[in-house]
Amino acid sequence: MTFWTYILRCADGKYYTGHTKNLEARIAQHQTGDVPGWTSMRRPVELMWSEAFETREEAIAAEVQVGNWSRAKKEALFRGDWERVSAAARKPISRYAVSTSSTATRNERDGEMSGDDTPPPVIVLVRPQLGENIGKAARAMLNFGLTEMRLVSPRDGWPNPAAGPAASGADRVLADAQVFDSVADAVADCAHVYATTVRKRGITKPVVTPEEAAREFRTAEGRSAILFGPERSGLETDDVALARAILTVPINPEFGSLNLAQAVILVAYEWSKHQALVSPPSVDQPKAPAPQDELEGLIGQLDAMLETTGYYFPPHRVHVTKRTLRTLLTRPGWSSQEVRTMRGVLSALDGKKRPRE
Repeated sequence: MTFWTYILRCADGKYYTGHTKNLEARIAQHQTGDVPGWTSMRRPVELMWSEAFETREEAIAAEVQVGNWSRAKKEALFRGDWERVSAAARKPISRYAVSTSSTATRNERDGEMSGDDTPPPVIVLVRPQLGENIGKAARAMLNFGLTEMRLVSPRDGWPNPAAGPAASGADRVLADAQVFDSVADAVADCAHVYATTVRKRGITKPVVTPEEAAREFRTAEGRSAILFGPERSGLETDDVALARAILTVPINPEFGSLNLAQAVILVAYEWSKHQALVSPPSVDQPKAPAPQDELEGLIGQLDAMLETTGYYFPPHRVHVTKRTLRTLLTRPGWSSQEVRTMRGVLSALDGKKRPRE
């Protein structure tokens, strides 16, 4: 089988580096926006360079290498200007200095090649039972920028037709998922392995929360992997024994039950906090508060209207009632427009505003 490393130029002039086992199909997906995230928002894209390799590991290593090159060095590569490539050479980059998940690295997004990105963690599902749960886990991963899934002996085999609909569009994660016969094989290239469990297993290992683990992912050298066990029973003791640390969440001791996708999303969310993902749009800033004299006019108008209705009763409570109303009306920080609107409402209620013909 042939694996490819490639570079795309996006509509905004920035470059995206990735790897794939089917170059033609992957480029078509980028061009139609079927690859969620970076390139789907910057179409059209153009293939600038590609190279074939015999193994996925070689393609990943090439992605890491060229993905961290400067813009000038990439463009020299496109032209075949090897003298310029050599002149722009930097200190060699370690194999896993950036993401191996075919996504634009943070320094690419910023237009600068710093070479210091941390690879995202690998999600390893150990003996997953239902295809639907694998799909939901893929959806949870992609929501928060994780794309590399590894499966250890899935019960119903792989691929599983039930996974696709449950993934709700996270097909990229499923398409690139790798299958292994054992946990040891699945994490062989990972220096930091975390086992997710809420039960004590009689094994003495460091215990961390998802937040603490996410900090370690970003600072550790080498790849990190998180193990998630089968839906019914969780990880076995022998699985946990392969890990360097136990990852757990504070949870209700009377009901410590998370489904697979929930567990994945807790970890993925903590990782995403320091990634350049799309944030919810900010709300409009509130208008400047109305001047005090406008607010006093509103309060005075309401007070006059209430006086004529007999609202202030009994007499000894009048002061307290007026103070409560003033507190209510001053609490929101009314804008001038809001004050005018409310006074218009009061005028209408008082009969001073005539219905429009």
